[in-house]
Amino acid sequence: MRILIVEDEHALAETLADLISGPGGDRSSNADIAENGLDGLELIRSGIYDAVILDVMLPGMNGFDILKQIRKEGISTPVLMLTARSELTDRVKGLDWGADYYLTKPFENEELLACLRSILRRPSTMVPENLQFGDLTLTPSASKLTCGEREVLLSAKELEMMRLLMQNIGQYLSKETLILKIWGYDGDVSSNSAEAYISFLRRKLKLLRSTVQICSARSIGYRLEQNQ
Repeated sequence: MRILIVEDEHALAETLADLISGPGGDRSSNADIAENGLDGLELIRSGIYDAVILDVMLPGMNGFDILKQIRKEGISTPVLMLTARSELTDRVKGLDWGADYYLTKPFENEELLACLRSILRRPSTMVPENLQFGDLTLTPSASKLTCGEREVLLSAKELEMMRLLMQNIGQYLSKETLILKIWGYDGDVSSNSAEAYISFLRRKLKLLRSTVQICSARSIGYRLEQNQ
């Protein structure tokens, strides 16, 4: 099990990581740390985490905005919000925007672990939203890509790769980034695998007769572009 901790207080983040993987937590769990909001959002989007511990006051992008953005994108990863702000309006805002639990600092270690176990047991009820670019519509819930009246089904890896490309319009994604986000840190995967799935997607875009294409820049990566 992999947990992401988005917390800018380094000492606290390290303590939480040790707590999660220590005797009181799940020894099979691993914890990664992001110390600013933008890095945290990028890691959450990778889809490799089972749960996120998210602080509210973060540099770069605050926890409320991160939460709102990932729920808008259809990312249903359980989120435990962790903050020193105890006002009722803040707790309500966090829960309304999709937090699974809101824990106020200071807290007892046992309480945090219990909250984490609780949100990990909850079944996800969120249906990912469709993504659109140009004449394409990606429907994650049905693993399909449509263009007008035409549609193709996508494999799990094709779906994740197309989702990443459509979530990062205008940005090049390197092979290394794609491998990290789709196969995870422990994935024993070569760059050829990313190239192969890019090739699969290009064929399907041709079948759809889409005006959207996957463009590449040498030594930089891939992105979606629309032919005018």
